[in-house]
Formats: sequence, C-alpha cells, structure tokens
Amino acid sequence: MGSGRQVDHPVEGGGAAHPSVTPPDDGTGGDRNPAPLWDVDGAVSGYAPLHVDDLPDGVVVADARGRVVLYNAQAVQLTGVEATAALGRDFRMVLPLVGADGNDWWEASDPYGGDRGRTRQTERALYLPDDREILVAARYVRARPGGDLVRLVITLRDASTRAERSRADLVSEVAHELRSPLTSVKGFTSTLLTKWERLTDKQKLFMLETVNADADRVTRLIHDLLDVSRIESGRIEVRRQVVDVTEVVRRVVAGRIAAGESEERFRVETREGLPRMWLDPDKIEQILSNLVENGVRHGAGTVSIVIEPCEGGAAVSVRDEGQGIAPETIPRVFRQFWRSKRRSGTGLGLFIVKGLVEAHGGTITVGRAPSGGAEFRFTMPAGTPEFV
Repeated sequence: MGSGRQVDHPVEGGGAAHPSVTPPDDGTGGDRNPAPLWDVDGAVSGYAPLHVDDLPDGVVVADARGRVVLYNAQAVQLTGVEATAALGRDFRMVLPLVGADGNDWWEASDPYGGDRGRTRQTERALYLPDDREILVAARYVRARPGGDLVRLVITLRDASTRAERSRADLVSEVAHELRSPLTSVKGFTSTLLTKWERLTDKQKLFMLETVNADADRVTRLIHDLLDVSRIESGRIEVRRQVVDVTEVVRRVVAGRIAAGESEERFRVETREGLPRMWLDPDKIEQILSNLVENGVRHGAGTVSIVIEPCEGGAAVSVRDEGQGIAPETIPRVFRQFWRSKRRSGTGLGLFIVKGLVEAHGGTITVGRAPSGGAEFRFTMPAGTPEFV
C-alpha cells in the first residue's frame, strides 16, 4: 500500500506553509511526492512536521473541478485504491459510494451543486462497491458564503467504530417512534377526562379505540427492542416442540384476513414430504407474521407462502408480486433500520427475523420471486429437542 499523496505547490515567502489543493496542470496528478499537512517554520522544537498520513482517518480532497488532489494512506487502507490511481481522477470515480437505499450517494448529495449554503455533510454510513460499510463525512469549502465550491474535503472511518453511533441511532429512532402514539394517547385521554360529559358515545368510542391501537403500537415497539437486545447479546432462547409449519402459516393468514385483508390476497402451498419439525412455535409465528406483513405492505398482488421439504428440514418462501428489491440493496435488507423507500415502520423487523431464524440454526435469503416481486426464503433444520 502506498503512502498518502497530494498534489502540492510551493508556498512563497516563508512562514507557515499550507499545502495547496489547486489541480495539477498536466492532468496526471502532478508532484506525487509526500508532503506535510503543515509545517511551522520547518519544525517545532525539533519535531517533524505533521504529515497527512499521520491522521487517524482517511482524508480525500478534491479541487474545484472535482479532481482528487490529496489521498492519504488511511484512505488507501480503507478503500483499497492506491494513491497513484486516485490522484487527478474525478472523486466520484475514486469513491463510488452508495447509500442504504442503493442509490448513488454523490448524485443524491450533489456536493458541487444543490444548496450553496451548505458547508458540511454530517457523518453517515455509506457503502463501497464491494458492499463494505464505511463512515463518511464531508466539508464544503467555498470561496465565499454562498459561492462556488472550491474544495471538497472528505473524511473516511472504518465502520467497525460505529457501535456508539448505532446506540445513538437506536435511541433517536425509538424516541421518534414513541412520540407519535404517546402524543395521541395523552391528547385523547386528556380530552376524555376534561370533556367526558360533552362527548357523544361515538366520539368516546373512537378515542378509546385509538388509544388502544396506539398502546398496542408501543407494546410492539418494546417487544422489538427486547428482541434486538437478545439477538445482539446472543441470549435468544429457543423452546423447541413439534410444530406444524403449515398450520402456523394458515393461522397467520387467517389473522390478516380477520384484520380486513381479502382472502384472495393470499395463497398457501404445502408440498409433500415435510419432516417432523421441532421449532419454537411463538418465534416461528413471529417470523412468518413479519414476512407476510412485509409482503402485504410493500408488495402487490397475491402473497404466496410455499412450504416444502429441503435437505435436513423445511424451507418456507414468502413471495409477492410487487416491484421487488433492487439487487444492490439486497445485502443491506437484514440490517437494523433498513427500510424501503416508503420508510414505514422502525426498520427492525427483518433484522429480528434473521436473528430468530439463525437462532434455530436456519438461514434466510432474499431475491426475486418467479412472479417478479420479492421472495424471502428461510430454511429450518428439523431439529431435535434437548429433552424429551
């Protein structure tokens, strides 16, 4: 791996020298000898000047035309792109980053266009072409407030340092999800207490039904958070017993129909040769409920559930007839807070599904259904109980 490189020009007149980030004249990357980040009178008290490679984070600088003029050693280590291959090239080609939704991040953020009042981009998790997660922040340097961008400074950090940020994201997400139902509960209960005699029975019933639904929503969120905690700590308990998977599927579908979905919306197919399955009935129902709800909410047409034998156990496929999931986003579907473009829910459901499947020793994948929509397929080993 090469050391950090920068296109540099000498500073006239002595004093503190700061590396210039003007583009190279010949378009080849200019002088590729390492240069200090800054140097006060050559050195301070005998210490060597600070170099860009001394920084703990990856640093990439692009000039007014978007060409990379600085690329330090940590950036090389994080991206796998050598400095000699990066200097002089368009920053978007050197760092082809995508967001959690699979869209080109630079097209979405548009550093050299868009709002001229922007001066920075807060740190966020983005993805390299090989699907490695990396934390990226940016500083927009302008010649004057509201002026053209003359320098784009990008910092890169390894996403393995993200644990603390993930906790902050979780707290923020939970606070956001709790605010709406709790505000509703507070508003309606206050109204009922202060205006009970003036409300009609119909108004009272509506308010009480809303409070009940919001209380259920808060309860579901709390259960999701407990599941996330158990999955992350490896404390999921699987209480195995003989389970008829087809019967569980039919019960989940019946619940959806009772909640108002059309019976024609669902198709259940069970193929012959299923082995006797020892599973946790509550967790299997939770897995199937989540996947069926996902198909109903985000898919279209018929939601098909196919149960079939597979080597050593059974496989269940939940398919819809919607637009499906973009191939570039598939590796991120089971991560915390991943959501479709509709951004409904907490983004924890599929993360929990994956954790529950794996706690049984199974696997889960997502791909394209034969009908063109999304297909979630999980396999479960037949298993045996620890005690009979």
